[in-house]
Amino acid sequence: MENQSRLQTFLSNPSRSLWTMAIPIIAGMMVQTLFNVVDIMFIGWIGAKEVTAVAFVSPLFFILIGLTVGLGAGVTASIAQFIGKKDKKNADNCAEHTILLGIGITLALSILGIFFGEELLVLLGADELGFIAISEFPFIKISYPGEILDIAYTYLKVLLYGIGLVVFSLFFRAILAGEGETKLPMIIGLIGTLLNLILDPIFIFDQFLGYGVKGAALATVISQAVMFVSYLFIIFIRKSTYITFNISDFEYTPSILKTILKIGIPSSAAMLIMSFGQAVMNKILINYPLIGVEAVAAYQIVSRIDMLLFMPILGIGISLTTMVGMFFGAKEYKKLIWIIKYGISRAVYITTFSVILLFISAEMILPLFTEDKKVLEIGVTYLRIIILAYPAVGISVICSRICQALGEGMPLLVTTVTRVLILTAPLSYYFYITNKPIEWVWYAQVFAILVAAIISFLWMRFYLKKFAIV
Repeated sequence: MENQSRLQTFLSNPSRSLWTMAIPIIAGMMVQTLFNVVDIMFIGWIGAKEVTAVAFVSPLFFILIGLTVGLGAGVTASIAQFIGKKDKKNADNCAEHTILLGIGITLALSILGIFFGEELLVLLGADELGFIAISEFPFIKISYPGEILDIAYTYLKVLLYGIGLVVFSLFFRAILAGEGETKLPMIIGLIGTLLNLILDPIFIFDQFLGYGVKGAALATVISQAVMFVSYLFIIFIRKSTYITFNISDFEYTPSILKTILKIGIPSSAAMLIMSFGQAVMNKILINYPLIGVEAVAAYQIVSRIDMLLFMPILGIGISLTTMVGMFFGAKEYKKLIWIIKYGISRAVYITTFSVILLFISAEMILPLFTEDKKVLEIGVTYLRIIILAYPAVGISVICSRICQALGEGMPLLVTTVTRVLILTAPLSYYFYITNKPIEWVWYAQVFAILVAAIISFLWMRFYLKKFAIV
């Protein structure tokens, strides 16, 4: 018996459906965060050199995840629209195009990593001379030239075996999100995290297999393999999803691929620009006289707090991508407008509550991350300034996701370029070279976020009118 789509369920109770999707997404993001923390925690117990080496590999995998997640947004929106149109054949065909896309990305990135992996690490600075303090003589340091590069390349070589596992797991998650299924990816992610938690100490430490950093990479790849196999079992063997795969019915359709790329490429580019923006901000802050190191530390700590607090907003945004896409495909415009208003209002409520909570408790939260008084002083001030823009961030995220659901990926890229490259980076640099207090840099971020939110909202209004929804 063929599984039914969730379209009628979503139409009958949009608000409940939104939270039914969003809560597992939020939980899944927390699980993914735990996955990353577990890895770096165990690697940190090996030594500082190993943590540094892994840090040089991280940007390469952020590119992988950014590319795949960005394209996945296009997959989710496309499938949701086809389901809304009650066009299961093309919904399935879209999923099958995603498999082809996954094969292409896996081959391209694997070849790049195998033949140019070491050169890429050098480009990122992993071959620069490192220093390590001798514990008995803390003021004497010895060098370990090339050692960081060797450790980083060892770690990367193992992870290359898992590139396809990561790509397809993320694509399968996007496919399931397109039909409104978010619980299964959360459960699969939890299984992978728990397995990684078990395997890490076994593969890393001398008391067991003692593979060190290589062991951490092996544990990660095995966990990824289990998650990948879980998706294969659910989709291809158990067939418990609405989307089905039948290669004999596959029909190459350029328009489907074009739609995925139209949404996905700008989304991927936006993620990479955000990463670049963080690197630029670190570079500016580290050069601030007398407080550079502490400013970077404060910026990074508050950024981690941001990530945790915006998980509910991202959960709402991803859920809206599916629901708005389905309602758009079904031409249920009244329901579409209602769920947009509901999603934006809930995002504003959540972020406003966060503003009040964090403003009051900033001096209690920051000490959980550091005991350095200077970092705390800078961090508390930064947190109390940046939270002023939290509601605007919520609006910006939701509006960009709605545009994606309507098949338009450029608004996210334009707002990201405006916020990061046109406003935040130049203004921050200007305030630095003109010797303004560091608070001016924080206010530059707030200003850029407010402008980006206005642009995102106007983009959304433009497309709602263009498609005669309002």
